Amino acid sequence: MAGPTTAERGERQQESSGPPLVRRLRSPRLRTIVVLVAVLVLLGAGGAWALYGSKWLRIEHVSVSGTRVLTPAEVRAAAAVPVGNPMISVDTDRIEARLRQKLPRIDTVDVVRSWPHGIGLKVVERTPVVLVRKGGNFVEVDDEGVRFATVSRAPNGVPMLQLSASRTGPGAASFRRFGTARLVREAVQVAGDLPGSVARATRTVQVRSFDAISLELGDGRTVAWGSGENGRAKARALTALMKAAPGARHFDVSVPTAPASSGS
Repeated sequence: MAGPTTAERGERQQESSGPPLVRRLRSPRLRTIVVLVAVLVLLGAGGAWALYGSKWLRIEHVSVSGTRVLTPAEVRAAAAVPVGNPMISVDTDRIEARLRQKLPRIDTVDVVRSWPHGIGLKVVERTPVVLVRKGGNFVEVDDEGVRFATVSRAPNGVPMLQLSASRTGPGAASFRRFGTARLVREAVQVAGDLPGSVARATRTVQVRSFDAISLELGDGRTVAWGSGENGRAKARALTALMKAAPGARHFDVSVPTAPASSGS
């Protein structure tokens, strides 16, 4: 019986071996992909072990910055950072929330990782603008109206809030309309708008009604401020008025476009 022809042998060889270019590339490409996958798996496993399982990247110390009244020890205790745990596992948002809850004096706090072993707590404390007497103590109130701390000794340079508005008398209508909380916020706004030199010299902020807020300075001078509206304009008017009439004892900036002074 005759054997396969030359053409038949050529066809069989082409079917079994495939195109020459594909045959040369298929095996090296597969090996390369396998090697790359293996390398990526090893790198991932090594990185996970370094972050979570090794002792190289664990919390060893906690630093505190920005405190004025609070102590670093108080902040560290309230933060309760898990020293010894992996750095990567620290829940910074939870620490920030815990600090604000336990220490209301803190206005803002930023918890940052300081690789490879530290956690930094960057604190900004609230600043009191007025004090409210509470028995023998003093409640500190910031420029947002937040009552954040009660202290036994009044801090220097912070005026006392006196709420004279009552349910009866001249301020009764204002009291009924706005209520105590709104009147206190107005006083806080006024205290926050005062020029720096006046704020430091102010001894009391007195609220008789919504539009009858006045200041008493430490040297006995008084300022009729009016309502809490147009605070910046009133601050500029008061600064100019005090320079123009340094001997005056009473200043009225309730209408900032027409300020007045009296007494000597």
